[in-house]
Amino acid sequence: MAAKLSIDDCVNDTCPWSGKPVSADSLTEYRGQVVGFCNTGCRDKFERAVAHFDAAFNQQREPIHG
Repeated sequence: MAAKLSIDDCVNDTCPWSGKPVSADSLTEYRGQVVGFCNTGCRDKFERAVAHFDAAFNQQREPIHG
């Protein structure tokens, strides 16, 4: 079970998407840091974007076998 994230550990005060204050129920962990968002929709949008970019990055790093 993942540890509960705390708003006290959040590295930002405002949502990167909206600029509104972060909410305790809308936190995620990114590269070892707690990042906050104003709502779960913004948090989920961030998590989808990160997953997309990480997958593209990892695919680019895979060796090409021919």
